Amino acid sequence: MPSYNELINQIEALKRQAEDVRRQELKSVIDEIKVSMEKYGITLSDLQSAMGRGGKKKTTVAPKYRNPAGGQTWTGRGRAPRWLADAEAKGQSRDAFLIR
Repeated sequence: MPSYNELINQIEALKRQAEDVRRQELKSVIDEIKVSMEKYGITLSDLQSAMGRGGKKKTTVAPKYRNPAGGQTWTGRGRAPRWLADAEAKGQSRDAFLIR
């Protein structure tokens, strides 16, 4: 039975070997991708769009409501924050919190 150190050395040798094989295979895979891209006229931006990248940029929405007591804000999108829901439960109007 091999010792612990011998097994560790074997593991490291296999990792190096696997990385070498990966690099060799990676070159041929990239070459195949390049050929397909040329054949079908695919651009990098086409790939980015297909992967969901490079498309629309995220935009921020200006806050529409402000809590005068704590200064918290809410855009009016999604679920109402607790401070606004509590105020509405007490009978206050949402319009009272509008940022003007």
